[in-house]
Amino acid sequence: MDIFSEKTVLTVSRLTALMRDTLEENFERVWVRGEVSNVSQPSSGHLYFSLKDSGAQLRCVMFRGAARNLKFLLQDGMELIVRGRVSIYDQRGECQLVCEYLEPSGLGALQAAFMQLKERLAREGLFEEKRKRSLPHFPRKIGVITSATGAAVHDILNVLERRFASLDVLIYPVRVQGEGAGSEIARAIEDMNRLKLADVLIVGRGGGSLEDLQAFNEEILARAVYNSRIPIISAVGHETDWTICDFAADLRAPTPSAAAELVVASAEELRGILENLSHRLRLSVQNHLSVLATKISSLTRLLSDPSSTLGHLSQRVDDLSARLDFATHTILHRLCENSQQLEQSLLRYSPASGVEKMRQSLTLLLSKAERLTLLHLETAQREFGDNSARLGVLSPLATLSRGYSITTRLDNGAVIRDVALITTGDRVRITLARGKALCRVDKLESSEA
Repeated sequence: MDIFSEKTVLTVSRLTALMRDTLEENFERVWVRGEVSNVSQPSSGHLYFSLKDSGAQLRCVMFRGAARNLKFLLQDGMELIVRGRVSIYDQRGECQLVCEYLEPSGLGALQAAFMQLKERLAREGLFEEKRKRSLPHFPRKIGVITSATGAAVHDILNVLERRFASLDVLIYPVRVQGEGAGSEIARAIEDMNRLKLADVLIVGRGGGSLEDLQAFNEEILARAVYNSRIPIISAVGHETDWTICDFAADLRAPTPSAAAELVVASAEELRGILENLSHRLRLSVQNHLSVLATKISSLTRLLSDPSSTLGHLSQRVDDLSARLDFATHTILHRLCENSQQLEQSLLRYSPASGVEKMRQSLTLLLSKAERLTLLHLETAQREFGDNSARLGVLSPLATLSRGYSITTRLDNGAVIRDVALITTGDRVRITLARGKALCRVDKLESSEA
């Protein structure tokens, strides 16, 4: 079918499918470099992001199967080299790059993963020096976790046999390379701790590329080393090789052979230490015996002439007796003086004299209080009589007793002083010297009438 014919009409789905087939056929495997932006990873596990440069932008997707094998964390702003195929997302009609492999530009994926994991574990405190344990000085059992067929185990055993042939060594064989090797080594560390099979552990392998050493850069192994109760020496690769395991371990050895030399002192070194300690012990015992001999010699000279010794002791007793008599006399004299001073002070501050003075003062105060009380009563009685007389003169009762009365309105109690305040028929109350009267006004007369 000629899709360019004027009479050929395609559906959107058909045209999109044709475009997708064309792109996937011609861009089946391409490499693209660009800067990452808009990174997103939903619960499906697929990875979505964009690659851009100064002139264009391309949508990218990495499906869950490929994203699971990604060795580093994808972040906005990273410069990537991407391998994939160009396709079309039908539902939106967008061109996209289906990614199969990602690699940071200028830095390998394994190296990027190594740096990211190292920084994250360092922030968590797995590499702190203060939590690392010291190796036992004289371990009785040494555990070695490494490959049973590698050169590292032979180097370790040769060095240990040369330095201390009678030492117990337990080898826990594991894979040190390939998928799942890190988990296997971590499980070996956990088993050695759970069963308490060694006093110190050597974990390592011989040298290799970054890919070969990847098992020792896994997070699961770093956490197993961190959680181990048995001190661990990490001996991975050559002196220039550094792994995550090295940072997490209690001690890092540059090579497996060096780890064997660090874990235990050689028999010659221990023999030298023992000889040195033995020599120091002999000198100490000889010096102590010499001091004791000097003391015995002095005692022997004293005991050889008892009269001389007794004379010295008697003279010492006389001297001490004289000093005791003088001290006793001095103390008694001082006590007598203190007693006399205290007696005079007691007489001076005797409570009897103070009580007598207070009794006299109290008698005077009582006499004075009595006089003042009588005077106050007389004054109060006199003032009461005068006030009573004044009240009698000013009292309205006295006025009423002379024939006067007080007339008030019955409805509001107002005092009636003027005939204009009432009218005929009003009810009034008349207060007399003795009693009250209720009256009705029948007639009003003015004072002029």
